[in-house]
Amino acid sequence: MNKPLAGAAFALLLTGAAASPAVAQAPRDTVTRAVAVNFAGTVALSNCSGSVVRVPGSLPSDPALVLSNGHCLESGMPAAGQVVKDKASSRSFSLLNASGSKVATLRASKISYATMTDTDISIYQLTKTYAQISSQYGISALTLNDTHPVQGTSIKVVSGYWKRTYSCNADGFAYRLKEGEWTWKDSLRYTSACNTIGGTSGSPVIDTVTGKVVAVNNTGNEDGGSCTLNNPCEVSESGAVTVRQGINYAQQTYVIVPCVGPGNAIDLNRPGCTLPKP
Repeated sequence: MNKPLAGAAFALLLTGAAASPAVAQAPRDTVTRAVAVNFAGTVALSNCSGSVVRVPGSLPSDPALVLSNGHCLESGMPAAGQVVKDKASSRSFSLLNASGSKVATLRASKISYATMTDTDISIYQLTKTYAQISSQYGISALTLNDTHPVQGTSIKVVSGYWKRTYSCNADGFAYRLKEGEWTWKDSLRYTSACNTIGGTSGSPVIDTVTGKVVAVNNTGNEDGGSCTLNNPCEVSESGAVTVRQGINYAQQTYVIVPCVGPGNAIDLNRPGCTLPKP
């Protein structure tokens, strides 16, 4: 996993970090205009990254949601098969503006949903609504895309913890991604330019054309190990195992959208909702 951090000691990892390789620019008439992707709406947790998110049907009056990883929970990593639902929480989040400056501290009222089974997500409900956050701080929530991302899509991984952005493409999708006791379905694999590190866990993965969140950053193979902690392996439908050292992954977020009902309540019995149940 892109390890959650106890503090800023890992800042040394950024010293001298190589920039992403330059990409040759396509002829002007073939370029799809990208939206401006910045830090607005992202948050820093005590040990991870995250973002204030909405689904297409969310209303301004709804309590806002923060998306991060299941392995970033303040109570520790959920076991395989464990689901956390509607658990009280007062966790705080540092809300960032476009330039990455902190503009507010947001507070959770509960963990609406969290798991590390099939996916690796945590969804916190906040004490403020989207309208309150917008009017008080001038920040809008990021929207979760409601369809499966496409191979080759240009993406950015935006880390509120490090105030750092990674740019690459969706290289493909792993049928199963196994790391220690956990297994995740249909994980998004990055091209090598997104060399994410500890503390980037929970970062939104943003489609640079639509500006919507297509995944949440969660892990990478650090040492070339096979299916062990911090060394996930890909498992095909036939059971073949592939190890890609130095490659990082995210969990798709379109699966969240059908599970969000009126008032931004997580309802696992809604039509089309496939998230694991407690």
